[in-house]
Amino acid sequence: MSRLLRALVLLVFVASCGSSEYSAPRNLDDACSIVSQRPKYLKAMQRTEQRWGVPVPVQMATIYQESKFVGNARTPRQFALGVIPMGRQSSAYGYSQALDGTWDEYRVETGRRGAKRDDIEDATDFMGWYMHGTTLKLGISKGDARGQYLAYHEGRAGYARGSHNRKAWLIRVAGEVAQRAVVYEAQLVACGRR
Repeated sequence: MSRLLRALVLLVFVASCGSSEYSAPRNLDDACSIVSQRPKYLKAMQRTEQRWGVPVPVQMATIYQESKFVGNARTPRQFALGVIPMGRQSSAYGYSQALDGTWDEYRVETGRRGAKRDDIEDATDFMGWYMHGTTLKLGISKGDARGQYLAYHEGRAGYARGSHNRKAWLIRVAGEVAQRAVVYEAQLVACGRR
């Protein structure tokens, strides 16, 4: 193998390792483990809490539910007749699973035109922005993980129409998000991160 080819193979290998942390941290049931593995996550969430008032545990529980902390998470592909690819269920992408249109609205309103959904700082800022708007428009407390998650999942208009009330599975999931936020809060207090 020529020296140039070996250098090229090595370069491709190193580049494939990349600097983006798209994979999930280990032990997603332990908030302290998550933030000690990825201190950048906690800093991003703390900045969002300071800017928008959304508590870190509410952000963490929502990210857990939406993407399991996988930075480049996407919705599953759909197939016609079980084999013909038909695209994805939605345009949701990244840590926050923000839809294209909502993400574009966020970037325009906040002036963060270069924001990326697979960047934890941008994703948490988006969640803070969205949940702040939910508080203003629907009166749901920023600390109400259940209510915020329902409005986040259904969209504010869907929540206002009560679309979530016809989805028992979603009500159950929102309860799990609320419980996870409580657990994450206690864990963060216990390890001195709150």
